[in-house]
Order: sequence, then C-alpha cells, then structure tokens
Amino acid sequence: REDIQCLVKDDPAYPALLKEIYSAPALLYCRGSSGALGSQAAVAVVGTRKCTQYGQRAAEEITAGLARQRVTIVSGLALGIDAVAHQACLTAGGTTVAVIGTGLDRRSVYPAQNRYLADRISAAGGVVITEFPPGTPPLKQHFPQRNRLIAGLSLGTLVVEAGERSGALITAHFAL
Repeated sequence: REDIQCLVKDDPAYPALLKEIYSAPALLYCRGSSGALGSQAAVAVVGTRKCTQYGQRAAEEITAGLARQRVTIVSGLALGIDAVAHQACLTAGGTTVAVIGTGLDRRSVYPAQNRYLADRISAAGGVVITEFPPGTPPLKQHFPQRNRLIAGLSLGTLVVEAGERSGALITAHFAL
C-alpha cells in the first residue's frame, strides 16, 4: 500500500559507497527508484533549517548547477537548506536522494510539511530512503544516524550555513 521496497546489503541495487561506511545498515527501506542510489557522482547538500536568503540562493544555484551536470543530490528532507536542495534539483531536472530519520510510511515522514516533496522526489525518478522500519516516529537520536547515510552515499558534502552544533556539521564529520 505504501509502495515501500527493501534492499539488503547483498542486493545489487544496494549502494556501493554505502557498503564502505562503518556500520552500514543491513537493510534499507526505499520509495522511488532504487537505481538513483547507484550514482557514481553524488554530492550531499546540507545546512541549517533557518537559512538566510543568501544561503537559500546559494544552495539553489549550486544545487541546480550540479544537477544539470548529472550529479545526484543527496540531502535529508529537513526544512531549510535540505528542502531547498531537493527542490532546486528537481526544478533543474536532476535526480535527488532524500534520507530520512523516520519510517517511510506517509504518516511517519518528517517534517509533515515535506511529505509532498518526498512524493515529488519518488515520482521524478529519485528515491526516499531510511534504515528505520515503517511506523518509526521522529526521534532525536535517529537524525545523527541518518546523517551518516547522507555522507555515506556521497562523494563530497557541501554545507550551506550551519550552527556550531548542527546536524549539518555532524554530516560533515561523517564525510571526513
């Protein structure tokens, strides 16, 4: 009913880059095109939920430019820079991967304001993924776990506006 697929580590569609990280998830839940996970050129774009106009414009321009060069954009579907990156990628006709820290069923996707964006990503040839089973609520400790997947799916990480103790910098740490 929710159109959720599962990928195990042995599945050929399981992302090769993700297999290389420490404690790669044994199982991924996906909605959309799992083929989007196989990109050889993927960049994470992350940042603050409370972005400035300058940060928003910078994220839009950089993301759209990357998407036009067929670089897959990976982000976390959060408010602010994450949502801007996903939207700019879709507008430019690119492929985007949204990594969430909740279950993938429609009621669990967080934040609720971005459920429509998650649907757009899936419909446009991208994919929404999580390591958490359907029905998992947005728990604080899940988001750093999600950030390791964002970094693990990407060849590089672009941080657009981030506070000192932000999730975006947690993602950058995992990328290092």
